[in-house]
Amino acid sequence: MIRNASESRKETMSIPFSRLKFSILESLAKQGFIKSVAKKTKGAFPALEINLEYVGKLPKIHEIKIISKPSRRLYLGFKEIHPVKNGRGTFVLSTPKGIMTGAEARKEKIGGEVLFQIW
Repeated sequence: MIRNASESRKETMSIPFSRLKFSILESLAKQGFIKSVAKKTKGAFPALEINLEYVGKLPKIHEIKIISKPSRRLYLGFKEIHPVKNGRGTFVLSTPKGIMTGAEARKEKIGGEVLFQIW
């Protein structure tokens, strides 16, 4: 959904709220892939309001590749986490300490399930 919104040059977008989505988006905001994320209440249901980041007219997010799927989970130890696209991208992992980027997980020396890679 984020990739589609950024390709159509949207400034903001909304998605349904979940704690997992919120922690992933906070991690992406720290890395600079999106400007900000905030929890909003639209009617009876909470939603996440996402402000997308652009470099000139091009979106900051070029591609998002989902790694773990319900049919195939991929787990990596901290030694197996490597840079994505020569350091221009990152892995997003679900670890016992919460959602982390690949660099944070390597620094903490903790592995986990690789959710997706983004660049």
